[in-house]
Amino acid sequence: MVILDKIFKTAVHNNASDIHVVPGEPFMLRRFGKLIKLKTDPLTPQNAEKVIFEILTPNQKKRLLKDMQLDFSYEISGIGRFRGSAMIHNNGLGGVFRAIPLEIPDIAGLGLPEITYNILENHQGLVLITGPSGHGKSTTLAAMIDYINTNKALHILTVEDPIEFIHPIKKGVVNQRQLGSGTLSYSNALKGALREDPDIIMIGELRDLETISLAISAAETGHLVIGTMATSSAPKTIDRIIDAYPPNEQNQIRAMLSETLKAVITQRLIPAADKKRMVLAPEILIGTMPLTNLIKDSKTFQIPSMMQTGKRVGMQIMDESIMALLNEKKITPEAAYASANEPKRFKAILDKEGAKV
Repeated sequence: MVILDKIFKTAVHNNASDIHVVPGEPFMLRRFGKLIKLKTDPLTPQNAEKVIFEILTPNQKKRLLKDMQLDFSYEISGIGRFRGSAMIHNNGLGGVFRAIPLEIPDIAGLGLPEITYNILENHQGLVLITGPSGHGKSTTLAAMIDYINTNKALHILTVEDPIEFIHPIKKGVVNQRQLGSGTLSYSNALKGALREDPDIIMIGELRDLETISLAISAAETGHLVIGTMATSSAPKTIDRIIDAYPPNEQNQIRAMLSETLKAVITQRLIPAADKKRMVLAPEILIGTMPLTNLIKDSKTFQIPSMMQTGKRVGMQIMDESIMALLNEKKITPEAAYASANEPKRFKAILDKEGAKV
């Protein structure tokens, strides 16, 4: 049996989110946010290279050696899929693998609010899922695509690096393209997408100016574009998009973004009070007329205040979501304090319970 298959099975059995292969260390799992070292011998550089090469195709090996890094997917029948990222570093060849469940979770099961369904009723525009790495953005993206695929007869085109969840044939049609094997780049796929009659375009990550520009253009021309960005809040997401452009183009992009942006959902996964899972704290920004005006007028610093007054349309800030989870006893005061944007809001609760941070 392939060595990593055993490790992957152990990871799935223990509800681990990630598997680390590092020369000089035993195999490691990330479980509920914390790294755990397995009781295996430390990997030599030769052994680390062997276990990673064992699951790569000849073409993937060539690309890894040429580019010194590789993103790919790997599947074990009946166990799950794994998103791999292999890289050459100072100690040799290492890799990190994200466990992807066989079943696509549903929106409600993830802990997303009811407003999420309303967001997906948009026929055009830009919807962004943001948050730090490892906080469930790809899973939310998959749940959204599955919801649309289940309920609407639409053509959904995805561009992913690599393909993670496999979407079956349902009411809609989902064509999934993977960087490296199905298309050369995000921008290459997006240029072609507009001639492929899509209703919805899903972009795995808006990672550079060209991809951002093409996504906004597609949203402007009548498509619903759903993608992810690695940003820590809704206001910072807007600033990140605008700052990606040269100064002489920023006024124009403010106008375009203000008209196309329908929603930003920022996610944070927090260890549950029972220490058996992670729970989701979402921040929701909805594309209303006040938001349009703030973006156009370069007043994104006022967005958090606007979100406070926009609760009736489904908006919520991160710390309110965290407080709600704490009040429902789904998370501990320590976890709330550690995850909050403004920890001092939770300090009094910590002091009252005599908890430590």
